[in-house]
Amino acid sequence: MRQKIRIGVIGAGQASSAGEKKAYQVGRLIAAKGAILVCGGLGGVMEAAAKGCAEAGGEVIGILPGTSTESANPYVTLPVVTNMGHARNVIIAHTSESLIAIEGEYGTLSEMAISLKLGKTVVQLDSWQQLDAAIPVSSPEEAVDLAFNAAEGGR
Repeated sequence: MRQKIRIGVIGAGQASSAGEKKAYQVGRLIAAKGAILVCGGLGGVMEAAAKGCAEAGGEVIGILPGTSTESANPYVTLPVVTNMGHARNVIIAHTSESLIAIEGEYGTLSEMAISLKLGKTVVQLDSWQQLDAAIPVSSPEEAVDLAFNAAEGGR
């Protein structure tokens, strides 16, 4: 049996309402394509994307920074407890086949940099545009199509 594609969605723990709307749509589109959404499992972009994915019938892996599954947002279907704090960003980068960054601060930047170092495609939707290797897009649809195609091509 072929494994499902895993698309990482990374971004601001406290996102703008526009960022949350984009993340929600990204999550819905990931589920519609039959992929699994990988995220940090907390709030903001992570929760909005997880909600969109879960409401569309998709699966959400939440790579949690702490010691308990109780910190996971309510849309995570598979919480992974790491007790690693920000070091969990490495696990998110390794677990995802490609990633979509939406807004975000230094934690998002670290996930993007690690993913790029690993040779993975990183798509950015209103995120760290200073990273030349990450691919800027203007819509959730474009982000998911590009991330999905990159993940499929890497198999």
